[in-house]
Amino acid sequence: MKKLITLLSLALLIACTKNNNNVVNIEIETDLGIIKAELYPDKAPIASQNFIRYIKNNKFEEAHFYRVVRKNNQPNNDVKIEVIQGGLGFDVEEAPYPAIKHETTQETGILHVNGAISMARNEPGTASSEFFICIGDQPELDFGGKRNPDGQGFTAFGKVIEGMNVVREIQSMEADGQMLKQVVNIKSISIVE
Repeated sequence: MKKLITLLSLALLIACTKNNNNVVNIEIETDLGIIKAELYPDKAPIASQNFIRYIKNNKFEEAHFYRVVRKNNQPNNDVKIEVIQGGLGFDVEEAPYPAIKHETTQETGILHVNGAISMARNEPGTASSEFFICIGDQPELDFGGKRNPDGQGFTAFGKVIEGMNVVREIQSMEADGQMLKQVVNIKSISIVE
């Protein structure tokens, strides 16, 4: 009996640890299919909690993917990247929440690898509702990378775990420069319990 209780206790501890691994699973439902991802609030708490706040308060209701960056549509950039960008859009006059503090990849350890989800920004500390997903590894977006002259990189805070085919389909759509001719609606972003 004592051995059985010990085994049950150990199994419960493993189950609790497995479910409490500081990862928040999300699902992004688009017109083209579902993208499943995980967020890392233990490593990038500011960006993750910001994104979760937008989800929980239904602030992504009008969100869409609207920008695609491919190697062939960056004529003015010496450093080429590949991403799709979404959120409330460039035309939103004011984001629902204030911009967040910049968390570098040097601080978080979350790099811009294939499927990484990261905050879009202008200057450090200006990220709010816009985010992007990397297609392929994008080390020039990490701290010290050369995509931005400030060398601070972007704040990666999660990663796609299923649905990169949807991400690639969005990236291949017809665009005028980097802006999609027809946006891809984000029907919902939800936290998967």
